[in-house]
Amino acid sequence: MSDATRHSEKSQKADSKGQAKEEKKTNSAAEKSRAESISESQGKVKRDERNDQVRSSSHTVSNKAQMLSLPQFGLRDNLIKCELLKNEDLYTHLENFSFFVGTYNVNGQTPKESLRPWLSSTPNPPDIYCVGFQELDLSKEAFFFNDTPKETEWLKAVSEALHPDAKYALVKLVRLVGIMLLMYVKEQHAKHIAELEAETVGTGIMGRMGNKGAVAIRLRFHNSDICVVNSHLAAHTEEYERRNQDFRDICARMLFRQSDPTLPPLTIMKHNIVLWLGDLNYRISELDVEEVKGLIIKKDFETLQNHDQLRRQMDLEAVFVGFMEGEVDFQPTYKYDTGSDDWDSSEKCRVPAWCDRILWRGKGIEQLHYRSHMALRTSDHKPVSSLLQIGIKVVDEESYKKTFEDIVRTLDKMENECIPSVSLSQREFHFTDVKYMQHQSKTLKIHNDGQVPCHFEFIQKLEEPAYCKPWLTANPNKGFLAQGADMDIELELFVNRSTASELNSGQQQIEDILVLHLDRGKDYFISIAGNYLPSCFGSSVQTLCHMKEPIQEMPLESVWELSMKSTDEINADGEKPMDIPKEMWMMVDHLYRNASKQEDLFQQPGLRSEFEEIRDCLDTGMLDSLPGSNHSVAEALLLFLDALPEPVIPFSLYQQCLDCCSSSIQCKKLVSTLPPCHKNVFNYLTAFLRELLKNSEHNRLDLNILATIFAPLLLRSPANQDIAEKRKTQEFLQHFLVQEHS
Repeated sequence: MSDATRHSEKSQKADSKGQAKEEKKTNSAAEKSRAESISESQGKVKRDERNDQVRSSSHTVSNKAQMLSLPQFGLRDNLIKCELLKNEDLYTHLENFSFFVGTYNVNGQTPKESLRPWLSSTPNPPDIYCVGFQELDLSKEAFFFNDTPKETEWLKAVSEALHPDAKYALVKLVRLVGIMLLMYVKEQHAKHIAELEAETVGTGIMGRMGNKGAVAIRLRFHNSDICVVNSHLAAHTEEYERRNQDFRDICARMLFRQSDPTLPPLTIMKHNIVLWLGDLNYRISELDVEEVKGLIIKKDFETLQNHDQLRRQMDLEAVFVGFMEGEVDFQPTYKYDTGSDDWDSSEKCRVPAWCDRILWRGKGIEQLHYRSHMALRTSDHKPVSSLLQIGIKVVDEESYKKTFEDIVRTLDKMENECIPSVSLSQREFHFTDVKYMQHQSKTLKIHNDGQVPCHFEFIQKLEEPAYCKPWLTANPNKGFLAQGADMDIELELFVNRSTASELNSGQQQIEDILVLHLDRGKDYFISIAGNYLPSCFGSSVQTLCHMKEPIQEMPLESVWELSMKSTDEINADGEKPMDIPKEMWMMVDHLYRNASKQEDLFQQPGLRSEFEEIRDCLDTGMLDSLPGSNHSVAEALLLFLDALPEPVIPFSLYQQCLDCCSSSIQCKKLVSTLPPCHKNVFNYLTAFLRELLKNSEHNRLDLNILATIFAPLLLRSPANQDIAEKRKTQEFLQHFLVQEHS
């Protein structure tokens, strides 16, 4: 039996086991993948049939695209894969496939008309559909619990509107609150799909809420890696910097696991082809509404494009670097009066804009059309579509077999003769003035100076739970290096709520040693050092109440000593503490004076750069008033509460709060037993929230919204919460928000 045959049989077995394991896993709550009900409602492709079509590639020897990504975890198999990918031009050729990409912000509506004028608008049936929706459901239930019946309704509408001249199989559905992405392929192509993954990223308030963000699907089609992203970015004309930040966050945080656990997760930009669609929300600036409408009547889209924020930001290389967008020769797709083709006639009279866009990144892509679909009137947006012809790498089996066997023979010879070796650019790294939630990065360059490809990995030290401290990441932390190749590894340092407390108290320092291990080779040791600037973020309520000076104005030893003292030890010193932390007072007082009537307060995120300015102001006391927008100060307050090592209501009282949540009297009695500083903070914050509710006409806040946002911060669970517990914590807090409001 040849090496090639043995490898194929081994590959099939391993993949079958991996696939069986994968099928048993349930999808995460964020993803909400509902393929079972979808296909039945489609009426064309039943669930079992679809699974066979999409997954049959796992059991087909001839599908070389799958063979290249089989979960073979030995060094030899990974080296073979590495060499195959490097030499794929020898056994692949490009074949064109048509991709229909569509995006539609449906403004929380239910389907009221056929989607065929949009989805069946091409003369010939496309090979693949990528269909994205935004604002699928605007209800509070969808926002808070990520559940909506509209998913099934819109899914059925899409399935019934696909091109009638072909049969399609549903590949994947992924949804985050109101952002949903569907992918269909012609049935005959389903067997060529492998490595299917879906992920979500929320970019709403505190970087978690899913009212804004993105969902994405990645897959291997034949021998090409494809990633499709559907995003809904921050709203409002002036918030283009926030939209840029959302884009960067999505790119950084959208990570897809690989079938081979020795390889790091894939980012969006690691794919051959990236298709990005959605309500990107970039507006037309510097022109008033009448000027814009006048240019639209003249069809002078070129002048309008000169004022388009997305075009300007792309020209500045602030976002979507390396992406392409076709010529926009259709009128803006937002904002219309629902049910008509008339521009927004409401009091706000929004300036028309091309909010809904489709972009792509990669080689061998040609756009055949880019248009809006005015016939659909369900929403205040119009749907947009792009038909792309994409060159996909298809495997020639005979050429593949020859290349594979040549690689095996070469590796046999090299493995018998050589030991892996690398050289490093440096062995010591120092990070200066590390701050809370402020990313720092340094580059380690690795060069393979040996005679064979090598597999490297950062490995755990004895009695350590991970290869590095939790505030440090090596990206990638494992991988392959071809002979003579170089690789940059980013050593990234980021202190968040889970690591700040021990760094503030001096229990941990910015010190670590990384062990870089070569398979069949030696270990290399890399030293990490630095200094952390203590912050009010991640310090306890008790500690902050006893700090009269800004934390960075105090000697480091004094901060550490105070942070390590118990409540009894602090009280024994005899110095009277402040009622509440001065940092919290500054944020709440700022919001009370400047933002009581601010629309969407605590619901719209701020800018990260402004958060950093606010943090520095609180930690150093440099300014008398806080910098940044009201939204940035509001988000800083939420992040402050979230970073408390012990929440306002201590963990020890969490269960009692759940038990008494239905009784207002019992809830208030329990709060009266809190430690004095914690009780003061709770009463101060709830009084502020009651003031906000008096201005609900302007700020659009209500009891449920405030309870949903603040309950998990003030009444934090020591373990993961289920939905029933979340509702109880909200009910507990509502007793303190309604008493004066009613």
